[in-house]
Amino acid sequence: MTVVMTAMRPSDAERCAELEAQLFVGGSLWSAEAFRSELAHRHNRYVVIRDEARTVIGYAGIALLGNPFSPESEVHNIGVDPAYRRKGLGTLLLSELLRLADEHGGSVFLEVRTDNTAAIELYRREGFEIVGTRRKYYRPSGADAYTMRRRGPST
Repeated sequence: MTVVMTAMRPSDAERCAELEAQLFVGGSLWSAEAFRSELAHRHNRYVVIRDEARTVIGYAGIALLGNPFSPESEVHNIGVDPAYRRKGLGTLLLSELLRLADEHGGSVFLEVRTDNTAAIELYRREGFEIVGTRRKYYRPSGADAYTMRRRGPST
């Protein structure tokens, strides 16, 4: 399987919202407008993975926050089309986000559902640790989330 990673474009927002609806049933779904809105912020970086037919099959986003003296980053989302799971695409997307975060500096934070064991295992492999729990974080389901952190190269 050949895939290509590129920067997300506003025209990718509809497909990313479709994937959200497949991936996060009963959760807080991002709309196409939410993706377009996040793309407009200069501190955000979003990428997509396309298959041979140039269809978006995965997406990920990160906010590069703070200032030069106290930088940090926050992973917004990572999603992979269910038909392409278990092929390393989530790892590929996360690796790109972490590359961007390492260039920016500081720690990286994210939230993940406490019952999403596959994602938690991925994040742990990449150096994240659980630093807290947010009760009833996800709406409308009321599911809990772990806050996880990966220390940056200089922290």
